[in-house]
Amino acid sequence: MDKELFKRDPRDFALGLVDDGMIDPMMMLTAALNWMSTDEVRDMLDANELAPRFYEDEDGNWEGDEEYDGQPDEAQEWHDFDPDC
Repeated sequence: MDKELFKRDPRDFALGLVDDGMIDPMMMLTAALNWMSTDEVRDMLDANELAPRFYEDEDGNWEGDEEYDGQPDEAQEWHDFDPDC
């Protein structure tokens, strides 16, 4: 463990734990989200363009809200037909 890195840049230290396989990425994400307030989580999502407003079309509908019909889309059909396409 790098105590100096922990003191100097705890973010890099945390990322290093994940990169080195010492902690599962989902566990680190859960720990971070549980530590943050709801306002901090909301701000983080917004700052990284992950908030709902970034997924709304011009009518205010969420993109990707279409019902999944179990059928492949056109891109998947082409990939299945010719993966090199």
